[in-house]
Amino acid sequence: MKKFLIGLVAGLLLAGLTVLILVFSVARFGDRPPAVSDGSTLVIKLRGAIPEKPGIEIPIPFFSEPTRVTVRDVWSILRNAAADSRIKAVVLIPEGVDAGWGKLQELHGDLLQFKKSGKPLIAYLKYPKTREYYLSTAADRVYMAPEDMLDMKGLRAELTFFKGTLDKLGVNVEVYHVGKYKDFGDMFTQTSASPATREVMESILDTLYSHLIETFAAARKQTPEQMRAVLDDGPYTAKQALKHGLVDALLFEDEMYGEMKERLKQKELRKLSHYDYAKISGGSLGVEGKKKIALLVGDGTISRGEESGGIGTEEGFVSGPFIKLLRKVGNDPDIQGVILRIDSPGGDAIASDEMLREVKLLSKKKPLVVSMSDLAASGGYYVAMTGDPIIAYPNTYTGSIGIVYGKLNLRGLYDKLGVSKEILTRGKNADLDSDYHPLTDAGKLKLRESLDEFYQGFVSKAAEARKKKYNELEPLAQGRVWLGSQAKSNGLIDELGGIDKAIELVKKRANIGAGEKIRLVPYPGKRTIFEQWVKSSSDTAVDAKIRSLLGGLDYKAWARGGMMRLMPFTIKIE
Repeated sequence: MKKFLIGLVAGLLLAGLTVLILVFSVARFGDRPPAVSDGSTLVIKLRGAIPEKPGIEIPIPFFSEPTRVTVRDVWSILRNAAADSRIKAVVLIPEGVDAGWGKLQELHGDLLQFKKSGKPLIAYLKYPKTREYYLSTAADRVYMAPEDMLDMKGLRAELTFFKGTLDKLGVNVEVYHVGKYKDFGDMFTQTSASPATREVMESILDTLYSHLIETFAAARKQTPEQMRAVLDDGPYTAKQALKHGLVDALLFEDEMYGEMKERLKQKELRKLSHYDYAKISGGSLGVEGKKKIALLVGDGTISRGEESGGIGTEEGFVSGPFIKLLRKVGNDPDIQGVILRIDSPGGDAIASDEMLREVKLLSKKKPLVVSMSDLAASGGYYVAMTGDPIIAYPNTYTGSIGIVYGKLNLRGLYDKLGVSKEILTRGKNADLDSDYHPLTDAGKLKLRESLDEFYQGFVSKAAEARKKKYNELEPLAQGRVWLGSQAKSNGLIDELGGIDKAIELVKKRANIGAGEKIRLVPYPGKRTIFEQWVKSSSDTAVDAKIRSLLGGLDYKAWARGGMMRLMPFTIKIE
């Protein structure tokens, strides 16, 4: 009887929630697109993560996230606003932006492109750090509140190591890799950075820092030497930031809007949110053409299997659904060309190979160009090895051509807990992946043979795609992570740029005129809650917390075992 009542209550709640969602969905579908008044000021508020793929649409007011826009959304919004005669100015308010330096370069470039329209572009900073300030340097003028603070003080990279903790727990991690830079697992096996890791991180920091200094100096009309000194002396209060020429005025937000009203000579400022403006079709503005280019997004850690995601969650780079998407695009006669947009640190080696094969098949059907986002490294780089043109931002993390394998030995922990195992086997290598003892010499030899074969396959495919000899490309491999600017210099990519450059190249390959308008169609498109209703959650709050403690490491992909084409570490430079 108790189980019956629980089931009944659960059923009623589910039915009620379904009805509620249906009601809001019908109401939403019945909504008219927002009106754009002549003389509107477009207000773009960028907060939190800026994903590549659209999120799940939940048509319930308290569940929706109106400020969550994709990289493609921002590109489209600014492109449309530049051509829309009703939009007279743009106000950018970046706050707590969580994006890598590749995406930030795309957004910064989109803002600079908008400025070519001659319309005012104002930035208003709230509790800004370096990311927010970087975006603001594209604006005509930069404002912040009188008692705010500009928390900008250079760059840092923190490397965390857990060996001491694992030793106390009796846990030993065995990690095997090919390539001296493929030092994945050092956080579990070392107490400090290896010389190879330090070499790569120092190179990345130097290149990023130089880019920031050059960008800030040009925007604020200072010399690079002056800007370097300014950054060395940060962070700053608002008054100090004004004194050092980092902002143009200290105003409260309503005062900033008041100044914009005077500048536009309006009695009342007509503010329009980017969320409302995004609902308006680009086609209705005459910005988009009839010919379609697919923006095919693959982001997250690469894994095998089928799509898995709970309500409101987003899947990673999973082979099953991604291959279906590739075939869907390939079979669509209306698609004239494809931009494969990759934002991935890599992952499962077999899944990477399955997806590369399908991307190659798609490339035979449609003109294709690869556009790299924040990162396209290891397996993410592998999937791009079709032989088609590859574009990356100067600050994209890419390369990391290598193979890694990790194995846990929990014998010491089991002993501490009083747990014992007795292992019975048939076959010499049956206990190769047992967590009760380390690898034997014979097991290490077997593993090394597999690692070497996978590595040689990776290098061979990269060499073929990049039109290089094996011995020419292999020194660039070794698991090393390169920035896009470095990858361009050594021939691992073809061009530096973002979405606009990708469109330019794919139009050329598809024989579409350079001046001809196209429609950029995102794949996957927006998804509703109903499409996720019956799927199990793959990204719980607990998972997110564990990943945070491990420095962003996708521990699930690593724990599944097998050969991995995965970046050797997670890079987040603050």
